Amino acid sequence: MGKLILGDVMYFNRIKFFRENNELTQKEIAKMLKTSQSNYSRWENNKELIPLEKLNMFCNLFKTNMDYVLGITKNNYFYGTHIFNNLIIGSNLKKVRKDNNITQEQLSSFLNTTQSTISAYESGKTDLLTAFAIQIVVKYNISLEWLCGRKNTND
Repeated sequence: MGKLILGDVMYFNRIKFFRENNELTQKEIAKMLKTSQSNYSRWENNKELIPLEKLNMFCNLFKTNMDYVLGITKNNYFYGTHIFNNLIIGSNLKKVRKDNNITQEQLSSFLNTTQSTISAYESGKTDLLTAFAIQIVVKYNISLEWLCGRKNTND
């Protein structure tokens, strides 16, 4: 399994594990994910983080969950096929902020980005970066599956 270090936390990228266990080539998976083989290779080898939308597609294909694929949990539950939707992610991100009594400015400071970027995420105008999603999930002890709207509750 590939190791991914984000901040002080190490994650295990299980993308290669799923590909190999299903006896697929990088080229075959890339085609399924509607991306290039070189993009897929960078994700599998931890040169780049897989975008959340592609991670969602990957999890739908292999009937697994985002938290498991990124090594956030050891539980490999499948909550069902999900259509990626930035509006749901934005709404859930806003709920995280409100539940933790933090402003967009405070969240943007934590993520080292701008308040306008947080606003664009919350309005669904911009894709939430996977790196930011992982930091939010860890800091606020929530599920990436829930944040991305793949399951209804955050237990």
